[in-house]
Amino acid sequence: MRVLVINTSERTGGAAMAANRLMEALNNTGVKAKMLVRDKETDSITVVGIGDSLLAQRHFIRERMAVLARLHFSKKHLFDIDIANAGFDITKTREFQEADIIHLHWVNQGMLSLKGIRKILESGKPVVWTMHDAWPSTGICHLTMGCKRFKTRCKNCKYLPGGGGENDLSSKVWKKKKDILEHHGIFFVACSKWLEGEAKQSALLNGQNITCIPNPIDTKVFKRHDKAEARKMLGLPLDKKLILFVSQRVTNAYKGMDYLVEACRLLVEEHPEMKEQCAVVMLGGHAEEMEGKLPLQSFPLGYITDERKIVEVYNAADVFVLPSLSENLPNTIMEAMACGVPCVGFKVGGIPEEIEHKKTGYVAEYRNAKDLKEGIRWVLAEADCEALSAAAMKKVATSFSQDGVALKYIEVYNHAMAFKHYGI
Repeated sequence: MRVLVINTSERTGGAAMAANRLMEALNNTGVKAKMLVRDKETDSITVVGIGDSLLAQRHFIRERMAVLARLHFSKKHLFDIDIANAGFDITKTREFQEADIIHLHWVNQGMLSLKGIRKILESGKPVVWTMHDAWPSTGICHLTMGCKRFKTRCKNCKYLPGGGGENDLSSKVWKKKKDILEHHGIFFVACSKWLEGEAKQSALLNGQNITCIPNPIDTKVFKRHDKAEARKMLGLPLDKKLILFVSQRVTNAYKGMDYLVEACRLLVEEHPEMKEQCAVVMLGGHAEEMEGKLPLQSFPLGYITDERKIVEVYNAADVFVLPSLSENLPNTIMEAMACGVPCVGFKVGGIPEEIEHKKTGYVAEYRNAKDLKEGIRWVLAEADCEALSAAAMKKVATSFSQDGVALKYIEVYNHAMAFKHYGI
């Protein structure tokens, strides 16, 4: 079986990491998997770049300019929506022609257009599409943030100036997607049970095959190391409780840094002794911008790509906190748990599927900084951290192992090929 994994980026972003790990897992089980990307970032022989960086840039700019114009040239929601009006025709590539299965992941920002997706489906090859966010089931948005219009038809989009309208951009893109999906079948895979439930309520995906398979993680790489040695390597203090926050961009409002700041303020206010006992470590772009806004000593590590160093960052922490306002199944929580680090996050999306409340960490009430503070305090000052650590590692090993996830995908591939061949 030959599988072609399609993603915009090779390594940047959660979807890219998940797609890469899946490709590796498939190859380890005997499946011949390759990855086709717009942005090739390593010299891996199993990853193929689309080849034309200038054309890729043109596709990206064309779409962003079209979106910017619809936003009345405001950048507020510039990357919250995608319209897929520009992208590559991958059906002409050798990798596509040789593949038995086409496996789409995150394909936005100039990788694939709706026209390109239609060509893929018209090729007759079976298509599997892993949903890393809501975009495949909505008109234009990646995060619905409580909006339920996707259940009937996208319109009056809250991301558009003035709330859009009955026939706004989200409605027009919705109709284009609907026209494609009404004539072609795709096997959709949600990374979390939460997103699976959302997808099954989408009028856009009515009649499509939808199932749930979590992202995989390599527990041979992400595993517990000596905490003191990790801190020495990173230049972090040995005598403090370290609270870790990780995001591709630390200042991304949807990742909830403002709630972490408020939770730390409440922690120090109610437990003054913790001001000297605790510190915050931030891993991700723009981390230095938050340094003076936290009431605790902070250590901005910036954006790190070295996977071995990232593992050491997790191992240096006493608790990992991700107060996201919207999440599918965050890789960061999975990575922290694999390293034996208890996690704290809001009760939203797929986070409660990873964190078992007071067993592997603490699930705080949504958008509740006081409860988030309580979760951090509970892990650092009250819980049996060794028991939490052991339970977290066990959870990852049993639920998110590479081999187990790969076998579940192979079942989906076989079903998709049988559907194409026999029409069942």
